Amino acid sequence: MKLSVLFLALFITHCAYSQNYSVEGRLIDENKEPISFATIIVKTAVDSAFAKAGTTSTDGSFQLQNLPKNSYLIEFSMMGYKKNIKSIELTENLDLGEVLLISVPESLDAIVVSTTKPIVQVLADKTVFNVENTINAVGTNGQELLRKAPGVVLDNNNNIILEGKTGVQIWIDGRPSRLAGTDLENFLQSLQAADIESIELITQPSSKYDAAGTAGIINFKLKKDKGLGTNGSLSTTATSGDFLRTSNSINFNNRNRKGNLYGNYSNNFGKSTGFLYLNRTQNGINFNARTQSVYNRNTNNIRLGYDYLASDKSTIGALASTSLSNRFDSNNSRTPIRNLSRTVNDSVLVAANNSQTKSQNSNFNLNYRFKDKLNHEFNVDLDYGYYNNDRETYQPNVYFNGEETAVLSQNITQQITPIQLDILALRMDYEQDFLKGKTAVGIKGSYVNADNNFMFLNQESGTFVLNNDQSNQFEFIERIYAAYINYNRTLGRFNLQTGVRMEHTTSDGNLTSDQENINNRVKRSYTDFFLSGGLTYSASRNHQWGLTFSQRIQRPNYSSLNPFEYQLDELSARRGNPFLQPQYTDNLKLNHTFKYRFSTSLSYAYTSDFFTQVTEQDGANGNFINERNIADQEVWNLSISYPFQITKWWNYYISLNASSITYTSTDPNFVSTSQETLGFYMQNTISLPRDYRLEVSGWYSSPSVWGGTYETRALGSLNLAVQKKFLDNKLNIRLAFNDVLFSSFWQGTTRFGELFIDGSGGSDSRNVALGLTYNFGSSEIKKARSRKTSLEDEKSRVD
Repeated sequence: MKLSVLFLALFITHCAYSQNYSVEGRLIDENKEPISFATIIVKTAVDSAFAKAGTTSTDGSFQLQNLPKNSYLIEFSMMGYKKNIKSIELTENLDLGEVLLISVPESLDAIVVSTTKPIVQVLADKTVFNVENTINAVGTNGQELLRKAPGVVLDNNNNIILEGKTGVQIWIDGRPSRLAGTDLENFLQSLQAADIESIELITQPSSKYDAAGTAGIINFKLKKDKGLGTNGSLSTTATSGDFLRTSNSINFNNRNRKGNLYGNYSNNFGKSTGFLYLNRTQNGINFNARTQSVYNRNTNNIRLGYDYLASDKSTIGALASTSLSNRFDSNNSRTPIRNLSRTVNDSVLVAANNSQTKSQNSNFNLNYRFKDKLNHEFNVDLDYGYYNNDRETYQPNVYFNGEETAVLSQNITQQITPIQLDILALRMDYEQDFLKGKTAVGIKGSYVNADNNFMFLNQESGTFVLNNDQSNQFEFIERIYAAYINYNRTLGRFNLQTGVRMEHTTSDGNLTSDQENINNRVKRSYTDFFLSGGLTYSASRNHQWGLTFSQRIQRPNYSSLNPFEYQLDELSARRGNPFLQPQYTDNLKLNHTFKYRFSTSLSYAYTSDFFTQVTEQDGANGNFINERNIADQEVWNLSISYPFQITKWWNYYISLNASSITYTSTDPNFVSTSQETLGFYMQNTISLPRDYRLEVSGWYSSPSVWGGTYETRALGSLNLAVQKKFLDNKLNIRLAFNDVLFSSFWQGTTRFGELFIDGSGGSDSRNVALGLTYNFGSSEIKKARSRKTSLEDEKSRVD
């Protein structure tokens, strides 16, 4: 709280008064058509010092605010057009009217060849990782690509860590994902690199964003709305690991003067493998479980959107998406059991578990946007989200004697676990010029109904019979009402942004079962205020400094609150925790950017009531997994990223992330701990003769602590890829060799109370992938708008 008060006092301090003016106008081409999303650079006329940057809106209009009295050069540029540089003397608010850009006579293909986005772009409010410029991305999925993003680490359980902190909110194409846990992992694995344009890292969201996500937001920006006319791309990839699997996609965009229709379809078919080894010791008994798994996935993703330009001020849009998945998992487990005083096994548990999971993830959005030349902007989003997951698990458990020559006992069960989630959300935002800056206000309301059913069946005389004592239904209803205000102002080379967000949450969890449970009904109601702010200083075109602060919350996943216990196997169970509290985080970050490329940041975060998944002893032989608030967490993090050119034919990029994490125990069974962790990603892109490109990349993570309880060993990966383009660069062929040294599997140990586990796990990450991409249609670059919707953190908490 002291940190919050100190930072707020910093922002209340007034800078010296200076008279500022604005420049506005509208950018058009020779046919009087508006030019959207063109780049505007303002420099002082005397010394060409960078003063301001901006872009044109959908209708070609622009407004540059808070420029001091001075002489300026304003540069307008857009791919496919000649630059237009205007000289102005700014002594009052200036309207330039219509500004003309002339299209270049050369073919755009020639321009595209000579223009390449950098791998990483460091912007004022986010860092952008341009996936489409990474040739060894072929054959990889959304989850695997995160390992290559600057400042991002995936731990041994595939949890996402951003700048040393967990609690990341995942967005898909500007829309928050509602999934979490295994469901989110499966969905990210269904997203193919061929469908992803870039990954945006927003570590310090302002008060405009939902406060959920203690580490910030990661947005996967999909390939779409690429140009004027009709265009798109087709891609296919074959990956050979332990099995052969394929992924295919098509995306298109059709734009005319009044509207833009865009969409994409992708799929993922085939098998992959995994392994999980857990050597557990408790009460003097050792359980050495070794599980081999085969995953057979059949996933289809469809997205379709349309934007209608009702006038030069108003746009109406609709967006629909659905993901359909059918997954078959086969897990073969063998667990020798022995007393530590003996050298031979007492018994062996053999289990061949099979499961089928069918899921549907659908979202629908209607939106309206109004913006006039006076810089009044009004946005409305109405969203409905539906998620359904039906899973059936067949779980035979057979105990053999130590020599595995005779059956001692067996227990065959079946579990049917349907989950349904309905979300409705409405958001309204309004912005206008105010007090020589821009003020934004907004409100939001969301309603969530999560229905979890668990049916446990025992096999009796060859027939499965429902076990009412181990079955239940858990319904969770949550309402969140939010309001925010945000203010942004430029004072010379300084930019000030500050705001506050209020969120009121009410929830009701209701358990229905035949078991007596004193926690069968848990109601909550609480109100929180979250401060955020930022101060940036553009010392010159080469040096930009920034200081940002934000307060965040991470609410538990819906199913984590379910107090019922259900079996994972004969010896392991999972229990929900209805009293699991949200965790709160204060974030402070100082960053510096040199020439828009070399980025350095130092951040500090303090999290109270940190919760994580722990494994605890259950009786003599059993154990159970649940989530608990175990500690307060402090994170210091240093991030460095730098893309640079060694020679004309050799480009290099490195991202370095160093963290120091301390967990101070608030639970008697948890031992306070601290850990220093170093992680990096590097990439070499080499241009070879005959237009071949070679890419050598790799990532590394030093020993770390996962969730405050698991001490993991170092891991990493080395990847190779080669690319060749044909047919005037429309056909792209890529060949990639992933995890060449097979070093990306995790190893670690954990102790909680009297239970100790030495474990490891991984997948068939060492594989070869061949990908082909063909671009068709118009090559004119003219993007349609991207749309953020009102389903935010409530969509990200399905486990």
